Amino acid sequence: MASVIILGDTSGSVTITAPAVAGTPTLTLPTTTGTILTTASTAVVTQAMLSTNVVGNGPAFSAYQSSATTITNATWTKLTFDTETFDTNSNFASSRFTPTVAGYYQVSSSWQAGFTASFGGIAFYKNGTVWQYGGFISATSVGVQAGASALIYCNGSTDYIEIYAYQATGSSQNTTTSSSATTWFSGVLVRSA
Repeated sequence: MASVIILGDTSGSVTITAPAVAGTPTLTLPTTTGTILTTASTAVVTQAMLSTNVVGNGPAFSAYQSSATTITNATWTKLTFDTETFDTNSNFASSRFTPTVAGYYQVSSSWQAGFTASFGGIAFYKNGTVWQYGGFISATSVGVQAGASALIYCNGSTDYIEIYAYQATGSSQNTTTSSSATTWFSGVLVRSA
């Protein structure tokens, strides 16, 4: 293997070694001053340094319900998620995810209640209108639970996502309280616009 050694001004050196492969790879240096990062670098790569469609450190959140939401019979009811587990970019508030980076978001949610219903459902609402329905789960003697996941595009400025629940018991009922394991909502940027 051929190498080029560049001596430092006062001491030390930098060695550039060609790979042991056929062909003629080219290393093109930028026309501006900067630092080349390597796998051994301790520098931080910011989102702005990444190329188009690389997610990097985009928004992510997870929240859950610590107090009950009353789900009106045969009516889509917005669920409240009053406790954040994390919110990396402060995009989750008032049970609503409003990402400030345009892109495609993987969002997931689940709710559970201890009542018996003919069935329960879950839906993703985008900008106040149903976007996608999730599972409609028939209840058992233990209760009802519905969960879903979706990939949703958000424009990074005005789009927002909320979770709605549906149940058919014949009366209004409450969801499970104080449980990050049963009634939750989370999302993450998987690809920028």
